[in-house]
Amino acid sequence: SFAAVSLNPALKFGDPLPANAFVELAKLINPAVVNISTTTLPKRRQMQRDPMLDMLQEFYGMPVQPQMQAMQALGTGFIIRDDGLIVTNNHVIAGADVIQVQLSEKSKKLYEAKVIGSDDRTDIALIKITADVKLPVAQLGSSKDTEVGEWVAAFGNPFGQGHTMTKGIISATGRAIGEINKFPLMQTDAPINPGNSGGPLVNMKGLVIGVNSAIDARAQGIGFAIPIDEVKAIIPQLEKTGSVRKAFLGVALDEINPQSAMYLGMKDTNGALIVSVERNSPASKAGLRPYDVVREFNGNKISNPQELMDDVSDAPIGKNVKITILREGKNRNINLLLTERAVENRHAPEVKKYVGQKAP
Repeated sequence: SFAAVSLNPALKFGDPLPANAFVELAKLINPAVVNISTTTLPKRRQMQRDPMLDMLQEFYGMPVQPQMQAMQALGTGFIIRDDGLIVTNNHVIAGADVIQVQLSEKSKKLYEAKVIGSDDRTDIALIKITADVKLPVAQLGSSKDTEVGEWVAAFGNPFGQGHTMTKGIISATGRAIGEINKFPLMQTDAPINPGNSGGPLVNMKGLVIGVNSAIDARAQGIGFAIPIDEVKAIIPQLEKTGSVRKAFLGVALDEINPQSAMYLGMKDTNGALIVSVERNSPASKAGLRPYDVVREFNGNKISNPQELMDDVSDAPIGKNVKITILREGKNRNINLLLTERAVENRHAPEVKKYVGQKAP
């Protein structure tokens, strides 16, 4: 590991930053930032035969299968271990058949990467390359003490232009944006453009405090980063099992509208309506039934199905939790034991299959 590098030692309130602070920051971080390019091979689908095309093939030898193009995309990552372990966003590599890593924009060498683990809910993925030398790494800091107003720099590969650095401040912390990420995000006005996804957000000590994740298309100067403390918590799971362990309940859920609330004898529409229960699941073993309404789970009030799904995913596996349901007009408390649904790590074989092959 590397010792923390302070780029602004002994600064007093009101003192200007050293004139070369961002210069030194770029020198420290850029060697650990990588450009990621992905290729998704076309998937052939069964198509209805066109009699006219059949005739053209028979008489003129013309192909009947339309040409399908491979899809390509660009993103960013950063090296966290000198053997080539890289952090990036899950959406950068999701569905890719070929992943290639370029260590610097001037390098002509592309390294084939394999996916070690990924999780769509946190939008974090680990990929790995094999190099002949020890690689420079970015040191991970802590995001819990990050304050609004701190200077930060975002590193990435915007629009495929190569290594780029932008600066700004932390605009807000704890931004809960459920459709983007499980975790409350850090907001920054450091420009984060398409292609920056997966790059590091770095403080003035040269420590990574977040992973650039998304931009708000509605306005300029609004970017988001996943707090690095949340990322560090799941890296061991991703590396060991290829995925993040999640508890599952084993039910299908639906929203409660005013009509169903009236039918169920409810005065409001808060809760998650169970419409079916999977056999041999934690829900079935605890006696949950269709038309039960989940009102509380593990001490948290439930307003809608998404809240229940999030709480279940975060709940402890192998431990009893209390769930409050509404059944036949009466509240009931039930204890249930959550288990884990087995998930295979399918990434590595898919990537290895195409290593060294050219996309059609």
